[in-house]
Amino acid sequence: MSQSFLITQQWWHDATTGVRGVSPHHESVVNFTVRQFLDRVSPANFVWTNLEALELTRKTAGANLRLGWKNWQEDEQRQRAGAPPKGTEAHQVGVNVAVTQGKVIFRNHLIELIQYSPATAQVCPEPILIVPSWIMKYYILDLSPHNSLMKYLVDQGHTVFAMSWANPTAEDRDLDMDDYLRMGVMASLEVLNTWASEQKVHAVGYCLEGTLLAIAAAAMARDDDDRLASMTLLAGQADFSETGELELFIDDSQVAHLEDIMWDKGYLDSTQMAGAFQWMNSSDLNWSRILKDYLLCERSSVCDLMDWNADDTRLPYRMHTEYLRRMFLHNDLASGRYPVNGEPIALTAIGCPIYGIGTTRDHVAPWRSVHKLHLLTNVDTTFLLTSGGHNVGIVNPPGVEGRSYQVLTRLHDGPYLDPDAWLQTAAQHEGSWWPHWTSWLKDHSGESITAPPMGWPDKGLVPLCDASGTYVHQK
Repeated sequence: MSQSFLITQQWWHDATTGVRGVSPHHESVVNFTVRQFLDRVSPANFVWTNLEALELTRKTAGANLRLGWKNWQEDEQRQRAGAPPKGTEAHQVGVNVAVTQGKVIFRNHLIELIQYSPATAQVCPEPILIVPSWIMKYYILDLSPHNSLMKYLVDQGHTVFAMSWANPTAEDRDLDMDDYLRMGVMASLEVLNTWASEQKVHAVGYCLEGTLLAIAAAAMARDDDDRLASMTLLAGQADFSETGELELFIDDSQVAHLEDIMWDKGYLDSTQMAGAFQWMNSSDLNWSRILKDYLLCERSSVCDLMDWNADDTRLPYRMHTEYLRRMFLHNDLASGRYPVNGEPIALTAIGCPIYGIGTTRDHVAPWRSVHKLHLLTNVDTTFLLTSGGHNVGIVNPPGVEGRSYQVLTRLHDGPYLDPDAWLQTAAQHEGSWWPHWTSWLKDHSGESITAPPMGWPDKGLVPLCDASGTYVHQK
């Protein structure tokens, strides 16, 4: 049965790929749909064809199925009630996640800006501004103390600021990409200029915010604004011509359908995004969990990353429509057509060094798509490919076994290496990429200075409240 199923999978793969006269997009949709069906009918998903589940059923006289049924009922009730998955109560924001010490020193309608308390007497003079993705809560980079990137950076002698996005409601339906740029990235830079007027900024963008940060950097370069010391993109794309399986959910008809849904609500509900991401990796995120929870009755403990994943956010109608159409459908940014303040920008204008990070198993921002940075910019670019997926590859603290990365720096006038050639050339390293990145940041920083105070009351930057702030608690 096992071999028959594998042969059937291969047959359907051959039948749905390489079909003459079919567009790549529609071929991928059909292939993906067939794989979803095959994942659903895998012998591993049924007790009478899964030897491990069958043996457990024999040993427990069916007790595992009774408990599995109770697990299913509990999950179904939670889903209908709109409650988070069981176990997510174990981690609470500000209690045991997002606990790196700091203060909110600025707030507008869209963001709170957090300054983290220094952990060393001497720090690098250039502050780090972290721009997290607006698609989820900011504390993906400040989970538990052992895997918090914020804590790691301050421990390494950096002054760190992070944006925390507000969770938009129907009243925010008309917020657009320019609003997110103006009230998010640019407003934060203005605050940092007030705080340290003579220092440039190391800007870091994660996922969708990597794209917004690239837009900001190109617009600043166009306007002769040189406030950036460097730009780091964590699994952030600038070219959307090859976005992997996410393309399956984004074409003209599907975007039009989403626009109709968002028009009624004023926003895109997070459950719709989560569903797409789960089915992109259904074998790991759906069927393996169903097998463990309902057949083997092995309720796995919920880790901090899974808790964060259940802490959803919304996206306003106008901004999300612009993002989908300008990036995914028209690829305006990579094509030099994306306008900021009415004038187009070009990524080739960016003048600061770039550090780009891709992850080997990324279903959201495939690393080969992130690698296209090399074709779009004319500055020294360090590209790093780390093991793991879109989140686990980034939340990658030192000391975790099995982690590795490859890295290579291309000078602004150096030869281009395509992804396959890059894989053959880039040096392989064991462990976390965090130390390599912080070393790179220090190489692009000035001499250490005395750690600065929290905020700057004399210039209006009075600490408003403790980190993690108030916006992160919005539901």
